Amino acid sequence: MALETCFQVSTISATTRASVLYPHSSVSSKEKLNLPTCKGLKVSTLSHAASSSFSSLSRSVDHRYRGYRIVCKAGEVINEVRVVNESDWEQLVIASETPVLVEFWAPWCGPCRMIQPVIDDLAKKYAGKIVCYKVNTDDCPNIATTYGIRSIPTVLVFNNGEKKESVIGAVPFSTLSAAVEKYLNS
Repeated sequence: MALETCFQVSTISATTRASVLYPHSSVSSKEKLNLPTCKGLKVSTLSHAASSSFSSLSRSVDHRYRGYRIVCKAGEVINEVRVVNESDWEQLVIASETPVLVEFWAPWCGPCRMIQPVIDDLAKKYAGKIVCYKVNTDDCPNIATTYGIRSIPTVLVFNNGEKKESVIGAVPFSTLSAAVEKYLNS
């Protein structure tokens, strides 16, 4: 479904699908394939075994379209708030290529419980554009100390591994959405 949406076609015939899935083996980039830029799609090489297993399908396809395939990564989009801790902080937040929203919270915090549905809505609205995490300050005091978290809830927005924005308190959806919007196309 995401593939059809990205290519803006209502139906894909077997021949068209094969030509999309198995582009020319001498072509090495999406630009040379004249594919639309679509976040969530990735061109990857087929193994020889996989390529030959599709031989009956690919007979009807021009030989230039064999050896590569397009993989839809839409199923890997995170549309929920996940927990991050000290062991995976670097990998999930600092090394992220997409903007990251991190909520610092604690289970005993009333305002944290009030803002949780707002963060959940943000994760769903901006799925694929941002990633949302939460850090329990009781379990991960070192992360909280590193970023100067003195009160909770505090929401930080990271872009390219750098802290860009800080929002303190149980704020409405519009406030957090405005903070996120600044970093979507940068």
